[in-house]
Amino acid sequence: MKFGQLFSRVKRIEPARLFSLTAPGSVSVSTACPANGRKKSSQYSSVNTEKYSSLVKSVVSLRTSCQTPASLEEEDGHIYGPVVKSKPARKRLPKTQFPLVNRNSDRIDLTPEAERGSPARFALQRGAGTPSVTHILRQTIPPDQAFYLERWRKNMIALLGEDGFNDYTLHIFRQGKLFHSALETLLLPEKVSAEPTESSEAVEGYLESIQHVLRHIGDVRAVESAVRHQPLLYQGLVDCVAQFRGKLCVIDWKTSEKPKPSLRSTFDNPLQVAAYIGAINNDDNYKYQVERGLIVVAYKDGSPAHPHFMTSELCQEYWTKWLLRLEEFVERQPTASTQ
Repeated sequence: MKFGQLFSRVKRIEPARLFSLTAPGSVSVSTACPANGRKKSSQYSSVNTEKYSSLVKSVVSLRTSCQTPASLEEEDGHIYGPVVKSKPARKRLPKTQFPLVNRNSDRIDLTPEAERGSPARFALQRGAGTPSVTHILRQTIPPDQAFYLERWRKNMIALLGEDGFNDYTLHIFRQGKLFHSALETLLLPEKVSAEPTESSEAVEGYLESIQHVLRHIGDVRAVESAVRHQPLLYQGLVDCVAQFRGKLCVIDWKTSEKPKPSLRSTFDNPLQVAAYIGAINNDDNYKYQVERGLIVVAYKDGSPAHPHFMTSELCQEYWTKWLLRLEEFVERQPTASTQ
């Protein structure tokens, strides 16, 4: 009777379950599928597992990639061929190598500074058929500089209008001229000083800006003086030739409304200085040789000017660049037969 009641209890459990007696009066139920359960057929049963075993292993592997730099390089070699390393670009050199310093010259001025007399002030002979340094640089400006200069010009015209922009450039030019006139008064003895200039209020900030530089300027040899490179046939007007911290330099005074703390930010000014150095060293009006340069950028608000000293090595580097620009300018000129 008891067995019949127990059997009827078990029948009410899920049909798929089996039971077993583990001890008197207790039942253990199994979750195993019945032996006679039908096994479902899989769509992957016909797949060649041996053929795709390597693919399956790579997919289920915990590693993100089984490739190494060496295997990738080998694979690229099979696909693209061996790597061909390009040679570094050759540095362009001017066709005519002309020295910056005239080593064959005997122009060494040993006259004491006190006995040297007034600084040179030779007038520039304009319209003599000899192009100026500024004209050559303007005609051979690199495309990237020309792009940024033109973009700046268009932005200023959009902001100020055509007439306003013309007034602005005229004002900048006038300020630069007043600044150089004030410098002449400071650097030249009174007996050869330039004629009285306008009020220095317009350039007061610029003069304040360069005070810390002027303390290191001495032995002034030339101020606003023309120079001419006789063999290479170009000329220019040098701002100043003087000693800066005991080194004889060609000095170029510049004004700027924006800070120019690096030599690179002065654009073509280093080439201009190098061109003036080369001209002085080959101009019979000057009885000395110069190997260094100085660019002084003064600011209208009176903040300290940025002096950029150019060593002899740096001047030589920019001299090479200047010769390339000069060469480019000459090549653009029409020949006598086509004129």
